[in-house]
Amino acid sequence: MPANLTPDYLEAERAYKEATSLPEKIAALEHMLAVIPKHKGTDRLQGDLKRKLAKLKEEKEHARKAGPARGAPVYHVEKEGAGQVALAGAPNTGKSALLRALTHATPEVADYPFTTRLPMPGMMRFEDVQIQLVDLPPLDPQHGEAWVPQAVRMADAVAIVVDLHATDLLDEIENSVTMIEKAKIVLGGAETLPYGHVAKPALVVANKVDAPGAREDFEAFKEMYAGRFPLVAVSATTGEGLDNLRRAVFDLLSIIRVYTKEPGKKPDLTSPFVLKDGATVADLAGRVHKEILAHLKHARIWSQRAGAHSHVDGMMVHRDHVLADRDIVELHT
Repeated sequence: MPANLTPDYLEAERAYKEATSLPEKIAALEHMLAVIPKHKGTDRLQGDLKRKLAKLKEEKEHARKAGPARGAPVYHVEKEGAGQVALAGAPNTGKSALLRALTHATPEVADYPFTTRLPMPGMMRFEDVQIQLVDLPPLDPQHGEAWVPQAVRMADAVAIVVDLHATDLLDEIENSVTMIEKAKIVLGGAETLPYGHVAKPALVVANKVDAPGAREDFEAFKEMYAGRFPLVAVSATTGEGLDNLRRAVFDLLSIIRVYTKEPGKKPDLTSPFVLKDGATVADLAGRVHKEILAHLKHARIWSQRAGAHSHVDGMMVHRDHVLADRDIVELHT
């Protein structure tokens, strides 16, 4: 029986091959096991993955018993929700204030630098999904934590936070970008990647837009960086621009929400399945249940996209049909 590996699995496999640390490799293997199609064709592969995972966990335990390594620690934040986005940036850019404004997390917020010393996660709601934001210690070549770029590498995407009111704004963002890229991270993606490098979707959050003169600074800033990264101007203090930021973070992850319905019943619009952009009906069926995927004949689709033609509603599609955000799908076996 063919394995019929999904895009989610292939992406997790790529992350495993590119992983450079034990926590990264363990997290990637766990994700591979979570998304691999469960059927006879993958039994051997599942066994191989479990053996590799057990071996890596054993290595990790031996390292723990042997005591701390000389190198910098790597803090692993378990991923939750529709995706994990790292908040990275120079000292005093307002990352912790942003996390507090966007989530229910309560990080320490102060006017002095280096308040954050450990990763602080929080869940941000965007419409009907939750996205995990992780506030990281500041990127600083002299006093920053050496493991921070590695935490960026392990996230699904990164939001680089800058202070629009800073006198050295351009140096601030260039230093942040340089430190991240030194960890073999290609921000914004690339058609081809050097060996050992990973591509990471990125946007720039220009914070403190409420400060005097900040709007004018943002317009000048846009002229320099708009072609390089998506830019969003916000104020963690007043809340200005936060809705735009929520949408931008969702778009950055390149994910879609898909709802399911049973024949003759209304769709469940409360808990969408979150899939990668480009996912097909077959990918959805595999997420619902392996038996549904195995016996899938066709599906019917209803579109909630603005401007979608009415003839799409209830249209029969095959398993390789590419889904779009907010599609409603009725699976037939």
